[in-house]
Amino acid sequence: MHIEPGVVDGAKIVLSYATAATAAGLGLKMALDTIRKDGGVTALVMRSVIATLCVFTFFEVFPHHAVGVSEVHLILGSTLYLLFGGGPAAIGLALGLLVQGVFFAPFDLPQYGMNVTTLLVPLYAMSLIAKRIIPAGTAYTDVTYKQALALSTSYQGGIVLWVGFWALYGHGFGAENLAQIASFGAAYMLVIIVEPLADLGVLAIAKTMRRLEGAPVLTNRLYNAAA
Repeated sequence: MHIEPGVVDGAKIVLSYATAATAAGLGLKMALDTIRKDGGVTALVMRSVIATLCVFTFFEVFPHHAVGVSEVHLILGSTLYLLFGGGPAAIGLALGLLVQGVFFAPFDLPQYGMNVTTLLVPLYAMSLIAKRIIPAGTAYTDVTYKQALALSTSYQGGIVLWVGFWALYGHGFGAENLAQIASFGAAYMLVIIVEPLADLGVLAIAKTMRRLEGAPVLTNRLYNAAA
């Protein structure tokens, strides 16, 4: 979902600073929720470090291909959320993206505001959906494929919408731009097929590792009902 250099440039890029600030605010809210309700500061820091390493791996090691106006990545945002919670997932996405940009893709840094917005706003929306579709009495290890699919669809769909917005904002409604947006969206929707399976696979492994229940590196909700 990396916005390619040149898609939005000049004075228009200022908008990304405002959206990134909003995204940071949403991430901060989720982080504070972790501190207050899900393990405190130590848990937030530990989970965020692990999530950052995961995100860096997703971006830099996992296969990724340029399609249309952006790149298609297997981000596994819903997996991060189910394992670590919203706050650590948000911090991991933001820092993992930043580390990749600083050390491996400095040409992406001018687009950081757009890219972090594209990752964090859908994550926050997905967290709200998760609260609605996963009953409070259900631990995340008992999430069904239907629920995992709904989370993945909301997250990946949000990413596609934001990428489309940035492309339209930068280059308008010309036929070529619309075709590139459509090709990116079609390719990215294939991720929806894979991500719920990844979620369930990781959760199945977590079920066999009950000794980790209560460990600060994982969200309390992984093995327990909502507090």
